[in-house]
Order: sequence, then structure tokens, then C-alpha cells
Amino acid sequence: MNKGAALSTAEPKGASRWALRMHSLLIYVFFYAPIVVLVVYSFNDAQLVGDWRGFSLGWYEAFLDNDNIQESIWISVKVCVASTVISVVLGTMAALSLERFRWWGQKAFDAVLYLPIIIPDVTMAVMMLAFFNETSQLLNLIPGVDLSSGLEKLVFAHVAFNISFVSVVVRARLANLDATMEEAASDLYANRWQTFRRVTLPQIMPGIIGGALLAITLSLDDVVVSSFVASVGGTPISVYVFGLARKGVTPLINAVSVVMLSASMLLILASLGFQRATQFAREEK
Repeated sequence: MNKGAALSTAEPKGASRWALRMHSLLIYVFFYAPIVVLVVYSFNDAQLVGDWRGFSLGWYEAFLDNDNIQESIWISVKVCVASTVISVVLGTMAALSLERFRWWGQKAFDAVLYLPIIIPDVTMAVMMLAFFNETSQLLNLIPGVDLSSGLEKLVFAHVAFNISFVSVVVRARLANLDATMEEAASDLYANRWQTFRRVTLPQIMPGIIGGALLAITLSLDDVVVSSFVASVGGTPISVYVFGLARKGVTPLINAVSVVMLSASMLLILASLGFQRATQFAREEK
């Protein structure tokens, strides 16, 4: 090992160690202090966010008693679940087709697949609005599809940009996948479906779960596309909170945000628990 490599891997001492600790602490404070303030002021007994009047659970009671908020949350949950399931299936299929096969027009498809990631949200929203205005009558001919409620339009719009993100995450997992195990399964007379179900799918499952969590987050947090596509009576919670903020920020918005934050953290913990359980089951075998 040369002298430069030894210096680069040496543990910092004295003042350097404390400087690194303070730097890390400042980064954590910068990222998480707004979340702490959000949680604290959701218990504020006042009409204004910045005016602390004491501890109160009144805004959470108002959250539970507000039928419009409950309806918006239910709409967001339905749209999020439907769009995530569809996006995970189509995004995984797209990732497999791009990484495992070679076909005509693949490069063009790969380039188009990245468009929802790089184009501005406003552009995506205008595109989806124009698309639904021009094709609503044709889409209503599909059995089970009724665009008048607005839920199907929200699902289609969220799928349109979620597929790209899911595909990117799954492709990153596939790119680092060892193909020798799939070849070994083929040598043991497993067909393509058996190889995918027993070998490929368990290995790419962390990427699929990561793509699903990303799709859930993007669907719940989206405001721009949803505000363009949503119709009357089909407003998701993100658009509803944005409308409340335009009228005046109150601790009610903080309470709604804390509930959404708690739900997101529960999903992350459930995902980590599932991955650890899966890893433990593999080690037991």
C-alpha cells in the first residue's frame, strides 16, 4: 500500500474528528429541523402556525372530523395503490425487456422512457390534460373505465410518470445481477417462467420494492399533475392541502402533514422488515 492510500484510509484524529462530527450534526439539523418544527406546531393551540399558544390536540380532532380531508385521503390511497401496482408491473417488464433482450426500436423506447423523469412537471401536466381532453370519449369505451369521476384519469396520469422511476430502479438491480444463476437454472431444465419466478424475481425483489416505495411517494406527493387532471369530487390530499395553504396556513395543515409523514415512515419500516425477513429466510435455507 502506498503512502497516499494509507493517508486516505487513516482515521481522523483530534480537531479533524470533532470537525467531521459537527459537520455531520449540522447536516442532520438542516434536513430534519423542519420536520421537528412541523410535528411540534401541529399541536399548537392557535390559529396561526408561528404563534405558539400551548399544547393541544384540537387540530387532530379537526382532522378526524373534516369529511373533505377524509375523502381526499381515501382518493389518494385508491389512486396510489392502483397506480403503484400497475407501474410496478409495467416498469419491471420494461426493465427486463431493456436489460435482457435486444429488439428493433429499443434505443428509441429507452429514450422515451426517461422523458417523464427529465421534463418539467408543468409540461407533463399540460400533456396529460391535452391527452385526456382529446381521448376521453375513446377511453370511456373501455369496459370498467369511467373518466367522469376523475379517479381513472389520476391513475393513468400517475402511472405515466411512475413507470419511468420504477424501471430505472429495477434496471439498476438487474445491471448488477449475476446471470450465471439463471444459466444454471436453464441447465437444470427449468423453463423461462420457472427461472424467472424462482431465480430472477427473488434477486430483483429489493429493486421492485424500492421502485414501489418510490412510486407510492411520488403518487402521494404529486401536486402539479394531479391539480391539472383531477376533477370536482376527485381531489387527492396533496392538492387539497395545497388549496388550504393558499387560503392561509393553519396547524391543521401541519396535522395532515404529520399523518402523511407517519404513514410514509410506516411503509419504509414495513419494507425494511420485509427485506430482513426475506434475507433471514434465505439464510435459514
